Amino acid sequence: MATIKSLLRNMLTKPDINLKLSLNVFSRNLRVFRKTWKANLMFNFLEPMLYLWAMGFGLGVYISQINGLTYLEFLAPALIASSAMFATTYEMTYSSFARMGHEKIFHGIVVTPVSMDDIVFGEILYGTFKGVIYGLVFFLVVIFFGIVKSPLSLMLILPLTLMALIFSNLSLIWTSIAPNYDSFGYFFTLFISPMFLFSGVFFPIESLPIGLQFLPGLTPLYHTVAIIRPLVLGQVAWDLIGHLIWLTVVALITLRIPLIMVKNKLIK
Repeated sequence: MATIKSLLRNMLTKPDINLKLSLNVFSRNLRVFRKTWKANLMFNFLEPMLYLWAMGFGLGVYISQINGLTYLEFLAPALIASSAMFATTYEMTYSSFARMGHEKIFHGIVVTPVSMDDIVFGEILYGTFKGVIYGLVFFLVVIFFGIVKSPLSLMLILPLTLMALIFSNLSLIWTSIAPNYDSFGYFFTLFISPMFLFSGVFFPIESLPIGLQFLPGLTPLYHTVAIIRPLVLGQVAWDLIGHLIWLTVVALITLRIPLIMVKNKLIK
């Protein structure tokens, strides 16, 4: 209870963030990424690509249409969002844990004029960047398959950014309480995988039991898919604004929490 009270009290205080210094932390991570981008890109790109081939061309042969779409048209835009989700989550769990743990990167940076808030915000910016990049790379694959129907699809960078920011925040929250690498298995099994399976990526949420149909609406992936799919297919409607507002509000609400919790972890 005392921990919760302390968290709520700290959330009301203004974070000590210098954007220039946070961008320096972001640039440091980006320089490392430039050395390993091929392996990193292939790892996060190959899995959704396999889903696209196996489900879109394999299972899709046995599915006539979903909401007036071929199964490939239904699936491919959603995989753009899920690809971004996994890229951000892997980066902000395993990689961030390594940087703040045995690599002591955070400890080395904080002895400079860079504050802990600057470091954590730089991490969040980097995780968001990776999610957007991986989402856009898969978007190019979707273009190659001829699924993109509208130039409005270029606007998907906005929901991708908001979703990647949310998953950066949520992943760092878990990382701040994780005692070891093995504990990330719980995060992926209990949260990330269910989102991937039941947030409208593979089938409409209307297929779920009536009492469970509200659950996908609590996930960032569902709202991102609900925006990206119409943008890619040229079926834009006013309800996209509601999904965009949801992502914006949740991104802002969750942003302060990892700034507090990661700092507390390193102090301890």
